Amino acid sequence: MKGTHADMENNIYKGANSSSNLKGRKLMSKIFEGFFFMAIAFGIIMLILLLANIFKTGIGWLSLDFITNLPSRFPKRAGIYSALIGSVWVIGLTFLFSFPLGVGTAIYLEEYSDKKKWFNNLLQINIANLAGVPSIVYGILGLAVFVRLMAFERSILSGALTLALLILPVIIVSSQEALKAVPNELRHGSYALGVSKWLTITGVVLPYAMPGILTGTILAMSRAMGEAAPLIIIGAAGYIAFIPRSIMDSFTVLPIQIFNWTSRPQAEFQNVASAGIIVLIVLLLSANALAIFLRNKYEK
Repeated sequence: MKGTHADMENNIYKGANSSSNLKGRKLMSKIFEGFFFMAIAFGIIMLILLLANIFKTGIGWLSLDFITNLPSRFPKRAGIYSALIGSVWVIGLTFLFSFPLGVGTAIYLEEYSDKKKWFNNLLQINIANLAGVPSIVYGILGLAVFVRLMAFERSILSGALTLALLILPVIIVSSQEALKAVPNELRHGSYALGVSKWLTITGVVLPYAMPGILTGTILAMSRAMGEAAPLIIIGAAGYIAFIPRSIMDSFTVLPIQIFNWTSRPQAEFQNVASAGIIVLIVLLLSANALAIFLRNKYEK
């Protein structure tokens, strides 16, 4: 009886402790939830205020002349046409270089390579590490390899190849995750019908994984569109008074042109820079909308 009574007291004591611990954990959970909510809300509010200030100062400078004019040392004559064309050139070539190579690498790593071999593990580790390398390091690499070693000079081709290296790890990792999400039953069903491995990948696996692949590509291209540091390193000019006609021409892009305007002493150029930011946002949203449309089409 004494042992039974002592056991009951111990159980009651443990129950009280577990109840108090549960209340403490719930309290800590509420505290952290509130803290993170405030952090997110603060970031969103600052972003809204920043965008409101940009649109307030820049919307009055937006016009057809601003889009079609070349840069000028006079604020009212300054335009963004050369930077806009340069951005289209660079981003288009970056996509052409990075998307097939990134998706092809992911297909090899997920569908063909032996995951037990040390070489495959080494590749995975290096790809994951490259995704976290600062963008300016890629600029130094592009300067050494594409500008000097391959003698592409300070051209659109050098800029596109540098940005392709920058976003390639992101595309590879996101494509791998999308391929992993494809059920093996789909592959086995295709093999059971006598379809070859390559046709199974192109006809079954890729269409199923394409929405996830395009999602990662959207994020990667959005990053490339806003990058300035690696392009400054390889020699993208801050002032281009002509339209690039080939991939070997000198170039500038919207972020560098905007940076050039913000560094001018005249106060009017701050308003011109705000107008340029609005153009960059519209271009970025348009590219994302196109990619989202393609992703939704593949989902259906």
